Amino acid sequence: MEPLLRLAVPGDASAISELMRASVLDLFPAYYDQVQVASAEVHIAGLDLALIEDGTYYVHEAAGEIVACGGWSRRNKLFNGSAAGADDRLLDPATEPARIRAMFVRGDWTRRGLGRAILTACVDAARAAGFSQLALMSTLPGVPLYKSFGFTELEAAELTMPDGVVLGGVAMERPVDLIGDAR
Repeated sequence: MEPLLRLAVPGDASAISELMRASVLDLFPAYYDQVQVASAEVHIAGLDLALIEDGTYYVHEAAGEIVACGGWSRRNKLFNGSAAGADDRLLDPATEPARIRAMFVRGDWTRRGLGRAILTACVDAARAAGFSQLALMSTLPGVPLYKSFGFTELEAAELTMPDGVVLGGVAMERPVDLIGDAR
């Protein structure tokens, strides 16, 4: 069955949270040790309900199950585990990039174009909202997807979770309108 891409609604929150945790537990062990995966399950795989409330979060649904999720934000937060410098302030599209946030896919649905479809929807929506740039903080499992979609690496980062565990990450960006778009 072909998955359907749609905006997430509040009633999806439980299924999204379950998918996020399952994705971390399934995909992160190839990049991180057990302590890091356990920390990511708590701090990275937590759903930020503001994404749904803002109407900027998408899900792929297949046979009544959510198999992928992700979105963008016009708020000043790069990822769920971040607290330093984050706030609910709306970003200025003229001077600040929209944020790509909380991209997860169920392990048995990887490499089927679901992440790319979500990113395409995010680019189109961010463009419509007046943004010209996108930024994200990727965990290591997401880097190949983002690079293939035209994001460039700015710098390697150490993501310190609230419990003190450090995960490797990569700060990335891309223009909304990319010449020779990788979509």
